[in-house]
Amino acid sequence: MATATLLSSTFAMPAAARRASSSSSTSLGFATSQLAGLSLSAAAPTSTAVVPLLKRPLQPIVARRVCPFTDKKTNRANKVSFSNHKTKKQQFVNLQYKKLWWEAGKRFVKLRLSTKALKTIEKHGLDAVARKAGIDLNKK
Repeated sequence: MATATLLSSTFAMPAAARRASSSSSTSLGFATSQLAGLSLSAAAPTSTAVVPLLKRPLQPIVARRVCPFTDKKTNRANKVSFSNHKTKKQQFVNLQYKKLWWEAGKRFVKLRLSTKALKTIEKHGLDAVARKAGIDLNKK
């Protein structure tokens, strides 16, 4: 007990520090930040200035090598040499840009689709194939 009173009396807080701590009742337990020397508190900031977010430069939209009508994608296969050495290669979909007449919309629609999808559209019609694939032609 005697040591506790001795410690509390030897480590007494100076009067200026007591006034500073009592004036900032919302402090986080320490007076200043060690990095910037700014006072940290839990109170809301007084300035309502809005800081604009950093904008990234716009990236170009890259069309994926996927047919939207048939969902055909790139296939990974082995390229086999004469010595039977196998290396990986990609077999891409045969995608073509085509302007097709859309009867319901009375206009041309420019699409990027596979040759297999073109044959299917010729057989069943653009509306039926787009409806089955879940594609809205009004957007394009």
